[in-house]
Amino acid sequence: MVNKPELLAPAGDLNRLHYALAYGADAVYAGQPAFSLRARENGFRSLDDIAKGIAICREQGKKFYLTSNVIARNGKVEAFCKTLVEAASLGPDALIVADPGIVGFLRRELPETEIHLSVQANTTNWLTASFWANLGVKRIILSRELSLKEIKEIRDFIPENIEIETFVHGAMCISYSGRCLLSNYFTGRD
Repeated sequence: MVNKPELLAPAGDLNRLHYALAYGADAVYAGQPAFSLRARENGFRSLDDIAKGIAICREQGKKFYLTSNVIARNGKVEAFCKTLVEAASLGPDALIVADPGIVGFLRRELPETEIHLSVQANTTNWLTASFWANLGVKRIILSRELSLKEIKEIRDFIPENIEIETFVHGAMCISYSGRCLLSNYFTGRD
């Protein structure tokens, strides 16, 4: 049996969410307000916006994934966890996270929540993918720089029930996925 790939598109705001679905996306992802790496450009400004996006997707039989992929410093951990619990209560199909501590937090506090590992975690090999699978991650978003051969090798070595996702466009910044050192140097943002 051949599985149909899921076409997943970014939804930067509710308007772009509508466009993504109209042009055939099976699912969309949107950033959690204040706790996604696209916070400054995020048109989802509140949990109400997230709830509306989820409702639109449900009406159309589509999926909505919430990206909460910052790697928080100590001063933000408590607020991040609190807001993550509030956002998860809205019922997105999965949370996309990058921080190993947040994966552990979700497994303890919200064990039924589906977790997808963000590309920011920089998964480039099957051993790392297996590590995350053993921690309860259902889908691993692979590093953008992998070749098709490398992706196939990962698929061959990890359990069949673990999903893999890959970007079709490659990296857009001058960096290696998850290691945006140049942007940090020039703009203070990575």
